[in-house]
Amino acid sequence: METVKSKKLSGLSEKIFLDRYAMKNADTALTKVGDTVLVLTKDDPKFPAKEVGEVISRNERIVKVKLRNGDIIESPVEKLTLTLEKTPEQLWNRLAGAMASVETTPEKQTEWTEKFRYILDDWKLVPGGRIAAGADASEELTLFNCYVIPSPHDSRGGIMSSLTEMTEIMARGGGVGINLSSLRPRRAIVKGVNGSSSGAVSWGGLFSYTTGLIEQGGSRRGALMLMMNDWHPDVADFITVKQTMGQITNANLSVCVSNGFMKAVKEDLDWDLVYPDTTDPQYDQLWDGDLDKWKKLGKQVNVYRTVKAREIWHTIIESAWKSAEPGVVFMEYYNQMSNSWYFNPIICTNPCGEQGLPAWGVCNLSAVNLSKFYDAEKHDVAWDELGKVVRYSTRFLDNVIDKTPYHFEENRLNQQNERRVGLGTMGLAELMIMLQIRYGSPESLQFMDRIYGFMAKEAYLASADIAAEKGSFTQFEADKYLQSGFMKTMTSEFPEVGAVIQKKGMRNVTVITQAPTGSTGTMVGTSTGIEPYFAFEYYRQSRLGFDKQYVPIAQDWKDAHPEEELPDYFVTSMDLSAEDHIRAQAAIQKWVDSSISKTANCPADFTVDDTKRLYELAFDLGCKGVTIYRDGSRDVQVLSTEKKEDKKSDASSAVTPEPSEKSEVPASSSSKESGHTALSSIGESLAVSAPRTDRVDDKQYKRRPQILRGATYKFNTPFGMAYITINDMNGSPVEIFLNVGKAGSDVFAMSEALGRVCSLFLRYGDHGNKVQLLTKHLKGIGGSGAIGFGANRVESIADAVAKALEIHGEFSDDADDYVTATQEVVHETTAQYAVNRSSATSLDLCPSCGSASLINSEGCKNCTNCGYGKCS
Repeated sequence: METVKSKKLSGLSEKIFLDRYAMKNADTALTKVGDTVLVLTKDDPKFPAKEVGEVISRNERIVKVKLRNGDIIESPVEKLTLTLEKTPEQLWNRLAGAMASVETTPEKQTEWTEKFRYILDDWKLVPGGRIAAGADASEELTLFNCYVIPSPHDSRGGIMSSLTEMTEIMARGGGVGINLSSLRPRRAIVKGVNGSSSGAVSWGGLFSYTTGLIEQGGSRRGALMLMMNDWHPDVADFITVKQTMGQITNANLSVCVSNGFMKAVKEDLDWDLVYPDTTDPQYDQLWDGDLDKWKKLGKQVNVYRTVKAREIWHTIIESAWKSAEPGVVFMEYYNQMSNSWYFNPIICTNPCGEQGLPAWGVCNLSAVNLSKFYDAEKHDVAWDELGKVVRYSTRFLDNVIDKTPYHFEENRLNQQNERRVGLGTMGLAELMIMLQIRYGSPESLQFMDRIYGFMAKEAYLASADIAAEKGSFTQFEADKYLQSGFMKTMTSEFPEVGAVIQKKGMRNVTVITQAPTGSTGTMVGTSTGIEPYFAFEYYRQSRLGFDKQYVPIAQDWKDAHPEEELPDYFVTSMDLSAEDHIRAQAAIQKWVDSSISKTANCPADFTVDDTKRLYELAFDLGCKGVTIYRDGSRDVQVLSTEKKEDKKSDASSAVTPEPSEKSEVPASSSSKESGHTALSSIGESLAVSAPRTDRVDDKQYKRRPQILRGATYKFNTPFGMAYITINDMNGSPVEIFLNVGKAGSDVFAMSEALGRVCSLFLRYGDHGNKVQLLTKHLKGIGGSGAIGFGANRVESIADAVAKALEIHGEFSDDADDYVTATQEVVHETTAQYAVNRSSATSLDLCPSCGSASLINSEGCKNCTNCGYGKCS
């Protein structure tokens, strides 16, 4: 079958291809003159950079490489990536042959090699990252992006076993989802050691920490999703755990919400936080985290406490508003819609939230590139061509199940029993621009319904045809299968699908998943996942470096119309309202039997109440999960619209890690440290935003670069330990962060406000010595008490800020030079700050007497000075 010649990759696309997906030669000592290589040009753990070039000379250890931009550099051979594949055609040939090799006869292998090569050509089908990188490359590499492992057995041995399973999967390139609800709550009795449990959230910290180690040692970062059910007694701690620095830093978080909980929220009902009776003689044998199953066995469930459902819901909403986490997965609804409802319950999702899975389930992902299916003559979708690619792609993914190596027998048994696949899309936003349809408009929702309904129908018919040839998945029962929530929708609009399934069966329990496709979408130069474009010109920070990106379709239009603005159908993620994002997600979710990675981008002034309405709208519209990213809720992000590169990593800053193809982060996407994204996100679940609109004069306001350097100072104050971070720009302080007290306290809120106001003052205008002026006005402000004596006496938090500013000016700009100056003041690096902050304690302000003497005691807040009690 004749194939189309692909365009040559260049720039970031070529770097991503060579770094992530081209087959490698591990022995870089074999590098020779003329080889195309990827060179590590900036060896920095946080901000590395790589460039593509050709080897022009070498000796035993050193090579000279001519980069694509014409520069010539020298590099040790160990800093090279030597690839065996240089072009996409070589990749497509390998993948087509690998997936066709599992066909049962030579004739079938030849037929499907040609058909798979056809859909891969010109990136019509873009395989998931693990498939592209691993197929026929190594027997060690999984072809599945992500896994869900069983909830840990509630014992030290069970937790360690889950940790081992997670580590083995991540070491081979897979991301992992874990539901922690099987672990007993904090302070629960542990008879075996005559003590009490540290709680499910603390063990989540262990999984997170281990993921960080794998990130440091592997070729790509580990990806982890941690979830907890809404009935668990530790759910409030889980929701807010990231507000305490250092506890969980390498995981996305989501709460599994039930229909009953949402009913209690809407009707302002009480909600019981419960856990099974751990003294039950069969607890160790029968408890696996499934509360409904435990109840059906007639087992006792203990109520730990009763709260208002709205209190928990508000905690979720407020936390998501602050930092894009946790996401929410409507897990009971998910299982009602799931095609595996009758034999394999969904317990968790993968790290980016697009694939809900049972225990030992896997993500098996690829994406149809919709931008390749525009019929210019008809100004329409090339429907026949799209249908053919969807049908062939369904078989491609089904063959992955038989091609991949299995490192756990449980994975093999589960996947070969249900044969779960996830065909998704990229390029939706680009296709709609070609069709002149504005993303988020009523017309776009109708278009999404039509195209995704069409693709779902074609994929289901293809799976039924494969079942007729090769057999249905082993757990298939037609009557039960067709009773899932999703199949009722499918057969109501496409009755022929139900008739074919009744006649032929189904090869795969699910066939559709909408993943983020962040890296693969960027590689092929189109819009990622189902998202609109982030921006039409932007910068991307990744492990490959800091790259400026132009969206070709927008650049081409500008070149043809140099004097005109882009038409309104060129829309970016921040041009849309958050409700537009959710309605688009809901329109597509109708035709997705798994789930979707999608982030609702919101403006900086989006309120907590706005967030609440958005989350409830997502539930009402039938979304399976929801995550928002509010502009400015994170200081640093993967994508930006301004060039904010820094040559050095910041002692007081961190970059949201690049969403990868396994998140390919957040979210329900997100983005997040891994991506829930946001980010995710990122990553993808991307943690991204459009330009901030600072409501001050642009000519006087110093905009914040992506990276600032500084130091964190630790002061004991009358309100507890204060951590004061001062960041510099052009050698002068421009930003102050204050952390005093626990999140949610009045002291914490007022300290944050003081830091913001000080930062605004330092960054606005150019009037005299602002630092000296600020110090003068803050120094000596007194309160209800003081700490220390003489020069070390601290009168108040404001006084501590003044002292920190004074000391900050006495040290050099090198963060390593900051040392302990006095017994009371400690100058910390960010790493030390993260560790020390977790143990900080403080008092809160009493609303009656105003003193810093309000403490948590007997389940309430009581004042030790005047006797005030919040609950009395």
